[in-house]
Amino acid sequence: MCWSADSACVNGLRLHWEETGPAHGEPLLMVMGLGGQLIHWPDGLAADLVRRGFRVIRFDNRDAGLSSESNRGVRFNMLRDWLRSRLGQIAPSNYTLHDMAHDAIGLLDTLGIGKAHLLGVSMGGMVAQILAGSSPHRVRSLTSIMSSTNHPHLPTARFDVLWRMAGIGSRPRTREQVIQRSMSMLRRVGSPSFPTPVEHRRGLVGRAYDRAFRPAGHLRQAHAIIATGSFEHLLGRITAPTQIIHGLSDPLLRPACGRRSAQLIRGARLELIEGMGHDFAPALMPRWAELASANAGRA
Repeated sequence: MCWSADSACVNGLRLHWEETGPAHGEPLLMVMGLGGQLIHWPDGLAADLVRRGFRVIRFDNRDAGLSSESNRGVRFNMLRDWLRSRLGQIAPSNYTLHDMAHDAIGLLDTLGIGKAHLLGVSMGGMVAQILAGSSPHRVRSLTSIMSSTNHPHLPTARFDVLWRMAGIGSRPRTREQVIQRSMSMLRRVGSPSFPTPVEHRRGLVGRAYDRAFRPAGHLRQAHAIIATGSFEHLLGRITAPTQIIHGLSDPLLRPACGRRSAQLIRGARLELIEGMGHDFAPALMPRWAELASANAGRA
């Protein structure tokens, strides 16, 4: 599959993007999750969507991959601010998920796209929901996968996953250390009924490290989630056909998170998948493509 690549100046940042598929196809923008790069979108998923006639666009969020750093110099304490967020308090931050939603709109503007289908995963699903709620006229359909409304009263991640997410312990410094730490995390959040081959995971982690290793950007993105707080007030404004996909074995964003989005978005369809965790299990990619395509067909 051939991707064309470029970068765009958006909100004072350079965003790296790639696209594939027919130029006349309906545009589908893929929004990646925390710390992820555009290469983390499985090629099989993209190819399936192209076969269904979509013009598929993926990009590196700010502070990830080949896109710009976004550091306004705001210093933060992750644990303190997370605890404050559980009480509904908002902490100062370098940016929020609302800014990242504006990035996505800016990219669509640069590409001359008035309305697009959105497919967001995890943090990217939150960004996509915010975009669909704040700018409903720009969205043809919305598919949000293993994501959340970011409400402080939703269940927290399983303790061992939360501990790992907090980055407690020695920081990996070498390529191999980064791979080992990432593999450990992926084992914890992966889909128990749809296991991903170890060599596939290891190869992708190494490829991502070689392309762009940006731990500071990862932390700023994580803090942006905390600093955004709940965006449930926007969900009632979503008019696009919406598909929520969530794993019943997700230890990071619990099933209640997906159920909450489906509850608050009018007409949303909810697909709960037994044995799906918080990863891109290759065996599930055809199902994701089928659901996203069927949802787009409702537009």
